[in-house]
Amino acid sequence: MATIRNFQDLRAWQQCRSVRRLISKAVKTWPADERFRLVDQIIRSSRSSTSNIAEGYGRFHERDNVRFCRMARGSLYETQDHLITALDEGWMRDEEVKALMVQIEEAIITLNGYMRYLLRHVNNVSGQVSEPKENYGVLSGDEDTGPNADHPLLADL
Repeated sequence: MATIRNFQDLRAWQQCRSVRRLISKAVKTWPADERFRLVDQIIRSSRSSTSNIAEGYGRFHERDNVRFCRMARGSLYETQDHLITALDEGWMRDEEVKALMVQIEEAIITLNGYMRYLLRHVNNVSGQVSEPKENYGVLSGDEDTGPNADHPLLADL
């Protein structure tokens, strides 16, 4: 298992980055009049996946990290919807869309695994402060209170 030193080492982030780069290339062939409509939306949603993973990682708290990963996952689904729109409009071929969809699905699967890992860690840490159960009592003034003394309990609390 590789050591994770920063968000760039996360496989989920790497896969989302790959998707983002492919989307940036694909939209260059779309109609110019869509530049500020669907092109802008799909660029934003593909960028959002990597930026949310990075931001969640930077929070250094598992619950926050999961919350941002969920937003990243939502952005990946949004990107898929935009690709379907591009296909329906005739701006992309079926094979191109299918190839991108497969990459997005792989990123989603990896992201889901990362979230499961984080949630397992959250669920194993209760967040509660406790100490072992012990009997407590009050010593009478007659007993030796040195470190090796036998201390009888006079009252359980």
